[in-house]
Amino acid sequence: MIINFLKNNFYEFWIALRYTRLKSRNFISFISLTSIIGITLGVTALIVVLSVMNGFKAELQSKILSVASDIEVVKIGTNLKDWRQLKLNLKDLENIAAIAPFTNNQAMLSLGKYNRGVIVRGIDPSLEPKVSDLNLKIKEGGEFNLIRNNYEILIGSDIARYFGLSVGDKISLISSQANYSPVGMLPRLKQFKIKGIFEVGMYEYDAGLVLIHLNDAQTLFQMNSLISGLRVKLHDLNQTRKTASLISGTFENSDNLVVTDWTRQHANLFAAIQMEKKVMFIILTLIVAVAAFNIVSTLVMGVTEKRSDIAILRTLGATKKSILFIFIWQGILIGIVGTFLGILLGTSISLNIDVIVPFIEGLFGVQFLSKDIYYISALPSKLLLSDVIFIGSMSLFLSIIATIYPSIRASRIDPATALKYE
Repeated sequence: MIINFLKNNFYEFWIALRYTRLKSRNFISFISLTSIIGITLGVTALIVVLSVMNGFKAELQSKILSVASDIEVVKIGTNLKDWRQLKLNLKDLENIAAIAPFTNNQAMLSLGKYNRGVIVRGIDPSLEPKVSDLNLKIKEGGEFNLIRNNYEILIGSDIARYFGLSVGDKISLISSQANYSPVGMLPRLKQFKIKGIFEVGMYEYDAGLVLIHLNDAQTLFQMNSLISGLRVKLHDLNQTRKTASLISGTFENSDNLVVTDWTRQHANLFAAIQMEKKVMFIILTLIVAVAAFNIVSTLVMGVTEKRSDIAILRTLGATKKSILFIFIWQGILIGIVGTFLGILLGTSISLNIDVIVPFIEGLFGVQFLSKDIYYISALPSKLLLSDVIFIGSMSLFLSIIATIYPSIRASRIDPATALKYE
């Protein structure tokens, strides 16, 4: 019934469907097959690469924001004094979920003959879980509660591996500041007990960040009751710039107060990822374009082979427009099949890349993303419906464009000339 319906109402489509079939063992069918395979591989590559780039951006953002601040309020060149009043002024503003004070200083960890420079962040253990997810990243120790004046420290997993430390061990923290004595300048040094080991999954933090109690940091770095700044957690990250501007407006008359947010602090990194995504899209689009324009050669050879068929159809009453649509439909069918298979294969790989990549790494004994080189050590994927729709539409558009010249050429064939030597 379907075939009869197509014959009676859409005979152009029915004839195009017969011409597209790959059952006949001739060269044109082989070219059609290669066109379909080319479009399939191009669409698959585009979907997988864009999904990985989306996943990389989302994973990187998640890891950064688990440690970094959504927004920070700091004072240029010095520390904050009246930060408690400033905190009260900010906490009732729109989109602000929580606020916590912090200190930020450079120091050196030392154990025997081994040393490593680190960033020392002083935190309030009762407030820090409200502005970051570091309390969820504790790998060993299981506790985020640093006790004041006990000189306890939380270190990253790579620092622990470098020094061979575990929970309960002790390590010396050497301040970049110095004490003055009759024998000269002596570095400020304090021994800390390892309270816990965290693992964020980013080498920058796991190998270069340690956390101590806010009061211990103020004592060690001679800050009295001052802090480096305020960390602000937001309800909606999409409103980051708007909230940062709102915060700036609350202390327009204050000297040297600066509001920074995660979009500005890591702007170059996310801009680079976005640029790489665009470049990869352009490069891989060329693959789809090349495969789509294979349709041109398929249809041109098809027109040459089917000259007598076209002439007979014209003598039976088919118009030039009908001949045009026969070959347009043939190219569209090739594009539809290739695009559908590409979307199917691309989405399957993107949704299972967390299984496929470890399998390949285990099979060949390689690691695609080394943690000490790249920001993350696992290959993430985030499939967006908008990307799939756009890629599919682009592939079909290129397929339609590729049909124009051969179809026009077919419609201009003169029946008498074509049948002259038959």
